[in-house]
Amino acid sequence: MIALLLDQGLAPGAAAILRQQGFDTIHVMEIGLDRAEDSDIMAAARLQDRVCVTLDHDFHAHLAITGQGRPSVILLRIEGLTTAEQADLITSICARCDALLAAGAVVSANRRSFRVRLLPLR
Repeated sequence: MIALLLDQGLAPGAAAILRQQGFDTIHVMEIGLDRAEDSDIMAAARLQDRVCVTLDHDFHAHLAITGQGRPSVILLRIEGLTTAEQADLITSICARCDALLAAGAVVSANRRSFRVRLLPLR
């Protein structure tokens, strides 16, 4: 099972729910990165072999610009979800894309669909 790092736009409670479901999950707030730059968050995820989960499109852009193959990123393209809805959507994405995320991919998702692109982005 993949390990996750939730960005500051996501509820810290979603990390707790995901841990209860068996996911190795931390929220940036729990490791002092809640005010960090995106590149620092991505570096931490890369170092810890975690998938970044974010609401921020800049993570995809950063991967495209740098051409890096890690970390994998899940972009939730829907705001206003409750903590439980965030956790449910992340769980659903991980269930469908676990192997791709482990290999290096970016996933953009909303409630109805998702798109996967393998890393590095070109």
